[in-house]
Amino acid sequence: MNSANNSNSNEKALEVRTHDIPIADAMTEFMKIGWAPSPLTGVKPHPSIPFTKIRREKLSKQYPGIRLIFPSGSLKVRSNDSDYPFRAHSAYSWFTGIISLDCVPDSLFVMEPNGSGHDALLFIHPRSPRDSDEFYKNARHGEFWIGRRMTLEETETKYGLKTEKIESIEEFLANKKDTLIIRGEDKHIDGLVAENEEKEKEFLNFTSLMRIVKDQYEIDEMQKAIDVSVRGFADMIRVFPAAISVPRGERVIESAFYGRARLEGNDLGYPSIVASGAHACVLHWIKNDGDVLPGDLILIDAGVEVESHYTADITRTFPVNGKFTEAQRQIYMIVYKAQQAGIAAVKPGAKFKDFHNACMVEIAKGAAELGVLPISVEDSLKPEGGLHRRWQVCGSGHHLGIDVHDCAHARKEQYAEAVLEAGMLITVEPGFYIQPDDTLFPEEYRGIGVRIEDDILVTESGAKILSNALPRHPDEVEAYMAKLLK
Repeated sequence: MNSANNSNSNEKALEVRTHDIPIADAMTEFMKIGWAPSPLTGVKPHPSIPFTKIRREKLSKQYPGIRLIFPSGSLKVRSNDSDYPFRAHSAYSWFTGIISLDCVPDSLFVMEPNGSGHDALLFIHPRSPRDSDEFYKNARHGEFWIGRRMTLEETETKYGLKTEKIESIEEFLANKKDTLIIRGEDKHIDGLVAENEEKEKEFLNFTSLMRIVKDQYEIDEMQKAIDVSVRGFADMIRVFPAAISVPRGERVIESAFYGRARLEGNDLGYPSIVASGAHACVLHWIKNDGDVLPGDLILIDAGVEVESHYTADITRTFPVNGKFTEAQRQIYMIVYKAQQAGIAAVKPGAKFKDFHNACMVEIAKGAAELGVLPISVEDSLKPEGGLHRRWQVCGSGHHLGIDVHDCAHARKEQYAEAVLEAGMLITVEPGFYIQPDDTLFPEEYRGIGVRIEDDILVTESGAKILSNALPRHPDEVEAYMAKLLK
């Protein structure tokens, strides 16, 4: 694979890579002629425009007279001159609405104070013109290498932003004024902006917190991501027989979901967890190199990121052969009841941590019924107790949106200790994980790990399960699998 280095300081190296073939002067002259105009047709304003305008207006009121800079981020080297796939910084995407197919590395979105508010300015590397040699020589930006980008005019039409060439940014920033930047995403631009650690930390916090209540565009995009992910789960179940038949079958299942993500979305929202057998007890199992064996459970935590960068986050635990054993069903039902209680606790005015606490009541009850909790349920649920957390050491959910763990720069009092509002979108995902060496349990329970996770919209009256199309009750799960595995 041929690709360019991601460092701004290495732009010149693009023309002197050791494996490049020199281009003769005659070829250079020949490449200047014979090109027909090729504008994009049908470019229309993007549906995000009215929503991003409102977001920017709110931000402008918070920071009057201050220049605000959001880098898209740069390419990152995977190996030598091969880069990881580019994914723009979430704040850049959220304030511009630019979808993944139109995002260009090393772009900047700038909100420039104008006296009464801010002008929205986008600095990008536009389409390589045919009157330069970039389009065929430059492996980082050239159209022959990476495909066509939009022109300045096309970008303005689609996203409603005044657009300039990125080459003009140094001159633009030479006009110094109070500036805040999302630092750490573009080293070159960082070097042009004076650092103010405390104010930049607050800026990152505020722009993250702005996303905590979703607008209708975001809710619609989230539903798209969830619907595609549900189809991806069906794809995975269909390949269970193939996964059983080969070593490292977890990767057969993982690949099926990735195919759906690339077909209908942008990418995975996060690395898929495909955890068969005792691997389900590893909370962030992403090696996905285990065998898939009949008689085991398989825990799958996966979400598709759509072109707008919004991602689903869904977990289901399936019996590999389509039927739960008695021990598996017992553990599954503890988690099912915990999730039902958690979802019931989601409503406006409730605290964010209330749904986790509701889940924990059922987890503690379940452990007590199984005879492994050495104290009473009441004592275990006290802050100084918590023994039931041996089987669920993590929390039971998080905010979800343009990042899988959305609004992560919100402070504790703004997140874990905050009150739920209509428009928030969260996950509810209790689990029960019995490690394979947990001698408190009889042998038939050891190595069982179960998690059930759904994406929940807080509504005016309670909660709406956006991922409800994927069955949860064990009877429904078995029927669903039987239909797919015919």
